[in-house]
Amino acid sequence: MPDCLACWRLSRSFDYSTMPDVTLEAVWRVLRWVLLVLAAGFIGQFGKLFATRLIERRRHSRTIAGIDELHSDAEISKARSEKLAKIEKKRAKNELKQAKKRRFP
Repeated sequence: MPDCLACWRLSRSFDYSTMPDVTLEAVWRVLRWVLLVLAAGFIGQFGKLFATRLIERRRHSRTIAGIDELHSDAEISKARSEKLAKIEKKRAKNELKQAKKRRFP
């Protein structure tokens, strides 16, 4: 019996009414916000995962359909030589213009 009496005295020494303004409605309001934030995080994480999966699926279907073709080295070198030829043509044209300006002041 003394142990129970000691527990009873100890429990009486603490005042549980330190937050008298906390009501069940306030606790429920806080819990709703916590649940809302958790739900938003869940949706955000798995929404991102779902979007990534859709993008990968679309890329895969494009490569199978042949729409997304990989360029060969020959095609790349051909495009590079065409651009160099275009640049060279522009440079020659500008030199011709400068020569005309020098000839007819």
